[in-house]
Amino acid sequence: MSTSYQVIARKWRPQTFDDLVGQDHVVRTLRNAITRNRIAHAYLFVGPRGTGKTSMARIFAKALNCSGGPKADFDPEDPVCKAIAEGSCLDVIEIDGASNNGVDQVRELRDTVRYAPAQGRFKVYIIDEVHMLSAAAFNALLKTLEEPPAHVKFVFATTDVQKVLPTIISRCQRFDLKPISIELIVERLKKIAAAEKITVSEVALASIARMADGGMRDAQSIFDQMISFCGNDVTEADVLDVYGLVAAEKIGELAGALAAGDHKKIVGIVEECDQNGRDLFRLLVDLQSHVRTALLDAIARGGQSATLGNTPLTTEQLTRLLDGLHEGESAVKHGLADKINFEVTLLKAVEASRSRAIDSLIKELATLAEQAPDNGSEKDEKKKT
Repeated sequence: MSTSYQVIARKWRPQTFDDLVGQDHVVRTLRNAITRNRIAHAYLFVGPRGTGKTSMARIFAKALNCSGGPKADFDPEDPVCKAIAEGSCLDVIEIDGASNNGVDQVRELRDTVRYAPAQGRFKVYIIDEVHMLSAAAFNALLKTLEEPPAHVKFVFATTDVQKVLPTIISRCQRFDLKPISIELIVERLKKIAAAEKITVSEVALASIARMADGGMRDAQSIFDQMISFCGNDVTEADVLDVYGLVAAEKIGELAGALAAGDHKKIVGIVEECDQNGRDLFRLLVDLQSHVRTALLDAIARGGQSATLGNTPLTTEQLTRLLDGLHEGESAVKHGLADKINFEVTLLKAVEASRSRAIDSLIKELATLAEQAPDNGSEKDEKKKT
């Protein structure tokens, strides 16, 4: 009997602290808390989607309730850990804050916390998207959250911490999970590809990682879709065609045209991308990232210029170019004529990069005035003599 198919994002969900990618600062703190027996009663994981918040919460629950625990280096094959991974452990209660956001559900939770755990050492309540709870539900949770029974731990996860009441945040240890770098996503996808016997080029994986915007789950879902589309051989061209992306080389070529002020080449590249069905808004975002990298490189070298294509630009010019690209986001994304809006945005950004700030001009004129000889004073001196 064949087993049912499981998507890559679920099949390759991290099961231990060592499996988590890109969140070393959180892993280290949680490991130390467990090792030194300094486990708080409430934790809040904050971060963009797909960065490991729920996985971190489940792994933490395993570390607390594993056989002989709490211990950070638990055996993922331990029966309790496997039950937590499968969602069948009675002591780890996962609640979706989006659909259980009323005061009645929280009151029910508050009534159940007093019961002792059935299997493990702790009852762990994991509330995902906690910011979706109503104000009344938050208030109903306050007292229990501040002084829960010794056997209860709360773990909250949210993508929008601004909507969580400050009174809730103040009762938790907060951890901010950061977007995962392209390099780490590519390394993880390489490992998955090898295990799944998928042939895929590194540039194709880099394109997938670039589109995932720091989310490992998004990257795995995109990779899954590409396998369905291509089979066991995934190329960069396939990724670009399916998702309307522009190759990194073409982005660099367009950035060089902007730096050089080559209007004809700019319009030509935009026409080519549009004819090939590329996503122009995505191209604008990638172009901003390319220019930003050049700007940061210039700043890191002490404010010197950076080269786009074959054209050196100062930090001031790069900043103005980046600002011009940013200003056109809304028009390209929401406008009716995205191609025209995109062209106008690029051309305006070129002009912005070539303009001079009025304050720098005034400063330069003042410097020249100070350096110039005072002819009036010289004439007065001659008259006196």
